[in-house]
Amino acid sequence: MDMKAHILAGMREKLNEWEELLASLSEEQIHAPLLPSEWSVKDVIVHLWAWQWRSYARMSAALDGKEPNFPYWLPGHDPEAEANTDQVNAWIYETYRHQSWSMVYQDWRDGYLRLLESAEAIPERDLLDAGKYPWLEGHSLAFVLVASYDHHQEHYEKLLGWLEEQGSRS
Repeated sequence: MDMKAHILAGMREKLNEWEELLASLSEEQIHAPLLPSEWSVKDVIVHLWAWQWRSYARMSAALDGKEPNFPYWLPGHDPEAEANTDQVNAWIYETYRHQSWSMVYQDWRDGYLRLLESAEAIPERDLLDAGKYPWLEGHSLAFVLVASYDHHQEHYEKLLGWLEEQGSRS
């Protein structure tokens, strides 16, 4: 299996794990705060969706031969700057927290699939070449995909831990 196929297979597996977990949760669990945080499962999914939209913008830019067109976020704050991450996450939470679960889930799922489809369309050599896209500042598109996978994994593990603490999952 080539590297591109390996990365995409891992991402599909992560999507399946998330979908299985989300399908096992009640409406109450979806909306309950993940104490000590005020965020719920729904808010975590919105958070993942918002950040994966940036990953999709990069894949789309590669396919179109253009600079990425990132989603509009908190004005004056570069989401890429680590110092701004908490402010950007708070903005995402406040902006999307009133959306319905069905809309949040569908946006996240569709976005994840769109990210996979766009990555599929990029030749492996372009996906792995850290110098191909100057706007990635020395990173490859494969790095972007792996970072998206890692982000989903991080929140998946946190959610599993919370569910186990609540006695909601064995």
